[in-house]
Amino acid sequence: MPDTEVEDLLRNPGVGLLTEALPRGATGPYQLQAAIAAIHDEAPTAEATDWPQIVALYELLLRLSDSPVVALNHAVAVAMARGADAGLDLLGKLETDQRIAGDHRLHAVRAHLLEMSGDHGGARRSYEKAASLATSLPQQRYLNTRAARLAENQ
Repeated sequence: MPDTEVEDLLRNPGVGLLTEALPRGATGPYQLQAAIAAIHDEAPTAEATDWPQIVALYELLLRLSDSPVVALNHAVAVAMARGADAGLDLLGKLETDQRIAGDHRLHAVRAHLLEMSGDHGGARRSYEKAASLATSLPQQRYLNTRAARLAENQ
């Protein structure tokens, strides 16, 4: 193994192991999820993340999985790569999926994307809806705080 590869493995062993494992055999959902996590891990900030690559990996993962959570994460990645409106379009399709339609995560993502797009009133209402559906007190507090912050700025 060349010295630079050894240095990379020492600096981030998870990414190194993933790089070694991906070319071997068929790529499945766990390898794709690990690749997505590795891209996030390598980025120093959310803004510096390689969002187009994450979108491509989620599109592969969607072919292997009929999970609404994967579709939700894909919508977030699309929004980060192509803009909030592109992510909101994908969320519209998810609202009819009964497996996630009543889940606080769908409404929290909608709130965040509406906030990114500048629709603070819509974002506040979505944060409030998400908080009403969340079952965890810390999640409820976080979502209500986000809604309150937007109400103060209107």
